[in-house]
Amino acid sequence: MKKTALMCLFALMATMASAQKFALLDMEYILKNIPAYERANEQLNQVSKKWQAEVEALATEATTMYKNYQNEAVFLSQEQKKARQEEITKKEKEASDLKRKYFGPEGELFKKRESLMTPIQEEIYTAVKEISELRGYSLVIDRASDGGIIYGSPKVDISNEVLQKLGY
Repeated sequence: MKKTALMCLFALMATMASAQKFALLDMEYILKNIPAYERANEQLNQVSKKWQAEVEALATEATTMYKNYQNEAVFLSQEQKKARQEEITKKEKEASDLKRKYFGPEGELFKKRESLMTPIQEEIYTAVKEISELRGYSLVIDRASDGGIIYGSPKVDISNEVLQKLGY
């Protein structure tokens, strides 16, 4: 009885799977062919380099302060030593806080990336959705992000169609 029920379940799943249509797309390929994406990436790289330079400048300043402190420590009183150590700690914390502000999980770079990339991603999603509804696809898989796809027939790859829909 259990064996028969299991066989019926497999037969039903096979029938359902064969009735569904699917497609593949290559998101990397699509993004490389969208000039706005390349411009956004370049903008992110420039702002990232600028912010990284600011963080490194503060870190270098803290390092220089520490080296100077080490060289002068024998000539300083206890109060002067303590004051210098506090200055160095303050500068290190300032560098750390700035790094977190720019590059942290909810930092400026994250927000900038989100503001630049979200409209592009939504445009792609809308195009994929329209093509899927038009062609009756139940599932669209990104072959670029899934290492589990060994082979995908070019017949089911809709990457160029998505680019066409987007006007590229």
